[in-house]
Amino acid sequence: MEKHYEIIDEFNVDFDYSYLDDVIEATLKHENAEGAYLSVIFIDDETMHEMNKETRGIDRTTDVLSFALEDVDNIKASVRVLGDIFISIPKMKAQALEYGHSEKRELSFLTCHGLLHLLGYDHTRSLEEEKIQFGLQDEILNDLNIISWYNIKEK
Repeated sequence: MEKHYEIIDEFNVDFDYSYLDDVIEATLKHENAEGAYLSVIFIDDETMHEMNKETRGIDRTTDVLSFALEDVDNIKASVRVLGDIFISIPKMKAQALEYGHSEKRELSFLTCHGLLHLLGYDHTRSLEEEKIQFGLQDEILNDLNIISWYNIKEK
C-alpha cells in the first residue's frame, strides 16, 4: 500500500523509528481512514514550548500537538487530508523514563494519540471522551504488541 503520510525529522533523532509505519497504518485502518494524508514532525522542546504558547496560550512545553485540517465529523471525501502531528523528542524521552517503559512505546503512544486527535477524538472535552480515546489507543497499540503502561501498572 502506498504511504500517504510522511515523518519529518527536524530533531535529527538517533534511533530507528520505522515501526511508526505500523502504528500509523493500524490507527488509520482501525478508524477507516486508510490513505489519508498527514505528517508527523519531530521537534525540540523549545520549538514545542513556543508552539504551545502561541496556539494554546500555555507557557510550557508539551509532548504532542495535533493540528487538524478537517473540522467536520463524518467526512465522506475520497481524499482526506488530516493535518500535522508535532512530537517533542526530548519530552517523549523524559516521559518514557518517567513511566518506566521504552521510547518505542512512548513514541508509538504519542503518534497514535496525535493521529486520533486529527481524526476528531478529544480527551479534553469530557471524561467519557477521555475513556474512549485512551481505550482506542490501548487497543491499537496492544494489537501491535506495544503494551500500555496502564496495563503494566495494573498487573
